[in-house]
Amino acid sequence: AMERKEVYATTGSRMGVRFFGGWDFTNEDLKSRTPAFVGYKKGVPMGGDLPAPTAGAKAPAFMVYALKDPIGANLDRIQIVKGWLNAKGETEEQVYDVVWAGDRVPGADGRLPPIGSTVDVERATWTNTVGASELGAVWVDPDFDPTQSAFYYVRVIEIPTPRWTAYDAFRMGAEVPAESPMETQERAYTSPIWYTPKD
Repeated sequence: AMERKEVYATTGSRMGVRFFGGWDFTNEDLKSRTPAFVGYKKGVPMGGDLPAPTAGAKAPAFMVYALKDPIGANLDRIQIVKGWLNAKGETEEQVYDVVWAGDRVPGADGRLPPIGSTVDVERATWTNTVGASELGAVWVDPDFDPTQSAFYYVRVIEIPTPRWTAYDAFRMGAEVPAESPMETQERAYTSPIWYTPKD
């Protein structure tokens, strides 16, 4: 997996993430309990290079699926981060919220509202009464330019949980400065999938 770059990292949680890129993924592909079989058949996994477009395909499609840490927090959202080279050869990035828990709706500015927090700072705990145990989506790049080199990677974000400062205050009675954050949102990051234009 390391040689193939088919890997992802987390900030501590043991969530599971699969990420595939291709040209023909559909929402039907997610309905199977084994989406990875379809992922390998119709595309490439994280760390791979997108193959040549199939006939009639206008933009790449990405299938992403995540499961919560079995003893950890629920999931808040999945984002796809796209990077590309502009006409000056400079890297630009755009973050897309592709699927999320709850019935939130992006605002007029396109930003998704926060999921809310169940963290009890004084007891350094939280509840999984918000969020989702699994999230998945098929996302097609709405801003695809076939002439631009690009990369895409996934960021999976959990619901808020106590930060280490909250645990220190609760377990050891440590004095924590008032400006110290007491909550965090653990996350996972995948290796990117790369797109290279034809010469």
